[in-house]
Amino acid sequence: MSQITILLLYLLAAIAFAMSRLPRCSAYVQPLLISAVGFAVAGLMLHGQGLYVEVNRASGLSVSLAGAVSLIGFQLALIGLLGALEPSLRGMAAGLLMLAAIATAPIGMQSGAAATSGLSWQIQAHILIAMFAYGLLTVGAIVAIYALVQDRRLRAGKLSPVNHLFAPLETTEKMLFGVAAAGFSGLLLAVLSGFAFVEDLFAQHLAHKTAFSLLALLLFGILVAGRLFAGWRGKRAVYLYLWGFAFLCLAYFGSRYVLEELLNRSWG
Repeated sequence: MSQITILLLYLLAAIAFAMSRLPRCSAYVQPLLISAVGFAVAGLMLHGQGLYVEVNRASGLSVSLAGAVSLIGFQLALIGLLGALEPSLRGMAAGLLMLAAIATAPIGMQSGAAATSGLSWQIQAHILIAMFAYGLLTVGAIVAIYALVQDRRLRAGKLSPVNHLFAPLETTEKMLFGVAAAGFSGLLLAVLSGFAFVEDLFAQHLAHKTAFSLLALLLFGILVAGRLFAGWRGKRAVYLYLWGFAFLCLAYFGSRYVLEELLNRSWG
């Protein structure tokens, strides 16, 4: 029941944010925004509670794929709500909240992955940092795709009421690089803590995950540096982000799927 409630709250928030951007609803912007924020906050509170139960089980910290997807959904909703502070980003916020609604499905799902009751607090902290960083960078990938769609629409000169749901491309790119910088910092911390606390990557079937994570970290680092020192923007920067995210998917979701679903092993 809580999953349905969260899904409905996110969808209602998304609809309200989207409507607040349409000219025909300009007379109702204030009540729409109040409703959207209320629905989003309520959904986040329920989602956070369910996520805590999913991840923090009695037998130890759960690192299941279901928990990871739910965490990404929570981050989507949170970043969408924060992004909505900028009026031009409320259309994007609506899209992020809709995706967050989809990601509520794994809440409460049982997974084949074992809880990490036998691991030290350092390893568990490393896992949580990694999950948070990967989730943040997943949100960035969605924003990057949004920027590509926006750029294509601008180049095609398409004029329709849908355009009101898109922020200026420069604003979208600022949001993308903000998420990229935060995600890069989290990923760097996750990699460093992994090297510090994980004793034998090969014995724990994490060598391939580490290699792909390092490649992703390198690409995200180049992107952030290019933005800071050379002012990179546009398709080149977006595609570089998506390449980094592709390696991140191979490192995280690919390896986790193989370990949990095919080999029936847990990460750790």
